[in-house]
Amino acid sequence: MSFTVPKIQSIVNKLYEHIDYFVEKYPNMTAAPYNYNYIFKYIIIGDMGVGKSCLLHQFTEKKFMANCPHTIGVEFGTRIIEVDDKKIKLQIWDTAGQERFRAVTRSYYRGAAGALMVYDITRRSTYNHLSSWLTDTRNLTNPSTVIFLIGNKSDLESTREVTYEEAKEFADENGLMFLEASAMTGQNVEEAFLETARKIYQNIQEGRLDLNASESGVQHRPSQPSRQSISSEAMHAKDQCSC
Repeated sequence: MSFTVPKIQSIVNKLYEHIDYFVEKYPNMTAAPYNYNYIFKYIIIGDMGVGKSCLLHQFTEKKFMANCPHTIGVEFGTRIIEVDDKKIKLQIWDTAGQERFRAVTRSYYRGAAGALMVYDITRRSTYNHLSSWLTDTRNLTNPSTVIFLIGNKSDLESTREVTYEEAKEFADENGLMFLEASAMTGQNVEEAFLETARKIYQNIQEGRLDLNASESGVQHRPSQPSRQSISSEAMHAKDQCSC
């Protein structure tokens, strides 16, 4: 039996849905309760070879992947962060940059709370294609999606083809957040992911996101007390009981 890339991705998506459903419906049967308050969905987009997967691995695993293979379809990573004393689980979908996968990866735009749009500062062609990536993002996500522009490979200053100033101007003209970063050294990688989360959380606080709408890219999951704390409370109540 053979499977196409869209079929495989459909199976993976269904698997994640079933896992989330099981954990939410039967919390006492899982190994641990939710230890986060929100889930934010991110997508990483941009041309092939700009370092999207390397940025993901640097952020989630704190290491640089030399000779990182090109993504086929999508890859997935998670990490729990903290914003204003709230624990937030980032679900990050790293999409392929090749044109032949665009039909597949476009399906992941829907329901993204944050979009990290990446170009390579040493390859002007990847910068020139940003308008196309931005058009897709604006057309396929909700109006409140936070878009963060990342100029990757800032460690390769000697071969730079795109200046910081022109990229900053592009970001300002289009209402984007912007940083140059290096997946190799880790410079500004943390900041890009965290600043995106802070902006999404700010939108929640200001009422710009409807958390009941699936396209918001945000799920609110109040933290549940652990089994140990429940047991401790029960024992305390028993000790106080006069019966």
